[in-house]
Amino acid sequence: MAGMGAEIATGEALAALRNVRFVGMTVVWGWVLCPSFAYLLAKIIPIDQPYAIGLILLGMTPCAPFMPMMVKKARGDLAYAGAFALLAVVGTVAFMPFAVPRMVAGLTADAWAVGKPLLFFVLVPLLVGMVVKSFAEPIAFRLYPLVKKTTDIITIVMLVAMAIAYGKGFIGAIGSYAIGTLVLFVGVVTLATDRLGFGLKQGQKSVLTIGIGTRNLGAAIAPLLTSKADSRSVVMVALCIPVTLIFSFLAARWYANHAPQDEPTEASL
Repeated sequence: MAGMGAEIATGEALAALRNVRFVGMTVVWGWVLCPSFAYLLAKIIPIDQPYAIGLILLGMTPCAPFMPMMVKKARGDLAYAGAFALLAVVGTVAFMPFAVPRMVAGLTADAWAVGKPLLFFVLVPLLVGMVVKSFAEPIAFRLYPLVKKTTDIITIVMLVAMAIAYGKGFIGAIGSYAIGTLVLFVGVVTLATDRLGFGLKQGQKSVLTIGIGTRNLGAAIAPLLTSKADSRSVVMVALCIPVTLIFSFLAARWYANHAPQDEPTEASL
């Protein structure tokens, strides 16, 4: 997120937020369609209740911290990626405390518990990078290769750590419909967001698709940490990381291969 912020002019991100179509689609997909689809799948597919709870929480939390890396691979509009990240933070913090008690019996979602991972792992790094870009652009230019390499290394370390920490839980989920349901959720959301992104330029549509198709693990887990939740709910959330990495990588490759050569990368209305 810091690396993405270092490439975005503040004015461009604010201009992207004035795109009513983009903002409207982000809100509708992020906190109407995705939570509803996750809730529907949890009700009609015979997965154990703890896995269902994890899926419903994932449905409320768009925008993984690795989203900008995939947007860059997709040759997407980074100004819109910054705008999407800002919307994701505000929307998730506003939506989850209201929706969690109504959609998941026995769970509550404290606004600060939900907002903390979004604040420290999405919003603050993004804003720091944008400030450095605005006031010390040469420094931002020199630091970016280091930030990118660090991000790549941390992503690999995260995947290894997840495999070690939740390996037994991952194996236990095999045959439970949990993995298949999660793949169905992420696959349908990713494809549908792209196909229904009417009126958006490809650089904007790729941001919307990848942002909605990825999920924020920290925000999804937050309500589980405040209750005696079944560990399988946490496993379901953790399973989403490799699944969304695969789908977002495939989407990024497709967008990159079909990106118009002359499409501008700055925010446009």
